[in-house]
Amino acid sequence: MRAPLRLLPLSLSIAVCLPGTAIADDKPLNWALCPAGDVIPPFNEAPPSAQPGDPARDQQPTVIEGDQQSGTRTTPQIQGNVALTRGDQFLGTDEIRMDTETGDYMARGNVRYQDSGIRIVADRAEGNQNTDIHTISDIQYQLVDRRGNGGADSIRLTGPLGRMQRSTYSTCDPSQQLWELRAQQIDVDSDEGFGVARNAVLRLGNIPFLYVPWFKFPIDDRRQTGLLYPAVSMSSRNGFDYRQPIYLNLAPNYDMTLMPRWMSKRGLMLDSEFRYLYEGGRGVVNAAYMPNDDLRDRDRGRFLFSGYHNIDEHWQARANLGWVSDTRYVEDFANRLAGISASYLQSTAGIYGVGAYWTAGAMAEHFQLTDYTLTDDNLPYSRLPRVYVNWERPLGQWLDAGVWAEAVHFQHSERPGGSRFDVKPYIAARIGGPAWYVNPTLAWRYTSYQLDDDLAQTLGGDTSPARSMPITTLDAGMYFDRDTTVGDTDYLHTLEPRLFYLNAPYREQDGLPLFDTRPFTFSWGQLFRDNRYSGADRQTDANQLTVALSTRLIRQADGREKLSASIGQIRYFEDSRVVAPGELPVEEGKSAWVADGNYAINDRWNLGASYQWDPKFRREDLASVRARYLWPGDGVVNVGYRYRRDLLEQADFNFLYPINPVWSVVGRYYYSIDDDKLLEAVAGVQWDSCCLAVRALARRYVRNREGELDNSIQFEFVLKGLGSAGQDTERTLRRAILGYYRDDLYLVPPSNTTPDPDAYDPNIIP
Repeated sequence: MRAPLRLLPLSLSIAVCLPGTAIADDKPLNWALCPAGDVIPPFNEAPPSAQPGDPARDQQPTVIEGDQQSGTRTTPQIQGNVALTRGDQFLGTDEIRMDTETGDYMARGNVRYQDSGIRIVADRAEGNQNTDIHTISDIQYQLVDRRGNGGADSIRLTGPLGRMQRSTYSTCDPSQQLWELRAQQIDVDSDEGFGVARNAVLRLGNIPFLYVPWFKFPIDDRRQTGLLYPAVSMSSRNGFDYRQPIYLNLAPNYDMTLMPRWMSKRGLMLDSEFRYLYEGGRGVVNAAYMPNDDLRDRDRGRFLFSGYHNIDEHWQARANLGWVSDTRYVEDFANRLAGISASYLQSTAGIYGVGAYWTAGAMAEHFQLTDYTLTDDNLPYSRLPRVYVNWERPLGQWLDAGVWAEAVHFQHSERPGGSRFDVKPYIAARIGGPAWYVNPTLAWRYTSYQLDDDLAQTLGGDTSPARSMPITTLDAGMYFDRDTTVGDTDYLHTLEPRLFYLNAPYREQDGLPLFDTRPFTFSWGQLFRDNRYSGADRQTDANQLTVALSTRLIRQADGREKLSASIGQIRYFEDSRVVAPGELPVEEGKSAWVADGNYAINDRWNLGASYQWDPKFRREDLASVRARYLWPGDGVVNVGYRYRRDLLEQADFNFLYPINPVWSVVGRYYYSIDDDKLLEAVAGVQWDSCCLAVRALARRYVRNREGELDNSIQFEFVLKGLGSAGQDTERTLRRAILGYYRDDLYLVPPSNTTPDPDAYDPNIIP
């Protein structure tokens, strides 16, 4: 009586063999248009689904029930409401006959099977337990753990081998059968984990769309070598663009994807991705080569590597390396403004450590020029090598002590370099209560250099200049709150004043080089820094006080902010005499006012603005306005305006508008007012159904540093639960439209993310 329970898990592997290819498709899918009903309703007699702590199926007893039992001891026959259960498995039928000596069995009449992954109905099931040969006739199935349903005329199983005749698979509801995959014959090997389909036809509605005489595919999570879905696009830059990924399953812990790419205006390129994984780390290698680019009349190529290795619980080695064949490569093959505007490619490799009270690292950094309008002289200094350590720990209940130290050797192919040592010990007090705090900090910063002779001559002749100075800060604030009511809604209203005092004496620094230092862009964060420069080559002198005020209106029911607003300004008591080349000195007086605010009109409307006003010159330094509206049905519209004096003035409008549950339109218009020039325009239409989606986009965007525009057309067909073909339009839309997926509006870093120790800024005293 064990035969049927061995039979049906094998039929499960047959039934899911067609949707097995969908496992690799990790794009979010919208099933909201699908009917809620089941193709095959759950069977009332079936036991509940297995729970994580339940014993394995083969360790649980088999229970057989029926209205009537007849036959002999060796040939029992059970009739009427026959039910066999083991764990979460259920087999029901009208009649089952078995021969315990020969191993033959037969179940016929209303055969039903269910477990946590699938439900099956069939007309007849028969076979032999001893020879492990089984046949199921006239079946229909529905997947439970993911969407999918279909049927087959018959399934024949011989051990791990199976053959399905005239089978179907679709994620559509039968009432909306927009697509269906049919195969005349499918052979499956459960041990090897793959299947072979013959004479397969993909039908869109009643129209045959794609015929494949033979293809091989996986039936479980084991990876298999084979073709992936191609990508097709058209652009004025590359012409007709076709990519055909080929996946190579080389070993359980490493694989490769080859991507031949043919561009009608350029020629043939071979792209590749190699991935490896082991217990202590992982990595990805990307390489591409084009023997001859018809537009550039030269060979093109790139190499990228990203990976890490965990040395022990505290130390990790990691690297991000990049190389391109020429300065136009990134511009020619990037389709984003960020890629086009990048002036150099950065490569880093090092060892990084994190402990309870410390972070440390030793790394090397190199730059390659990717902007053909510049020369190598414009590249930043390479840091070959850089060593740093940051240590901080509490001293009792009220004090913290720490030190930041860094040693760097700067090297450049066109300019003389040198070495720099920077150390910054500090001690800070933590004084405060539930509604107030006062945190004084005293630090000492010492910076010394060993310069190349040529560089020293340009700076006054000293090859070993140094700077040493104390830095004092006082950070104090209070927190007031009260309960209030706006309309019929209860809120918590807060008022948060803050003072930040900075004092640092003047030290002459004209004899120091500028290796990696520049002024920070003035912003809200700059109000509370102890240095207005990003690196150690300059330390500002200061006698200044920041006065800031923030307020929030927090909804009591769910903790969401109705309103947040902040305003602040620095009062300079003395002129700041330290300046970088090309920088205007900071004079006694007041800085620009910095203001920022956000207001949620309701759960759909949100407004925000940032503003900087310089009272000394009576002018705007920065203005930014943003608005977002969430339409019902996952629609969104964003409007933005950005202005920074002498730098940019831009407007951005983008939207996803659902015309109805099936049709929606998308668009973006990104414009530089300062240059009177379009930066990017996107227009597209989406048709989304229960199990099929089609997207078409037209795009015009800046393609090079001369500001020339390129046109492209992208199409994508998404057979939900099976895969997609065409260009990755979702990547374009998620970048262009904030909120294209609603989850994008509320993304937060994972709580277990370890901060990058290389991101520590020594100019901010903790």
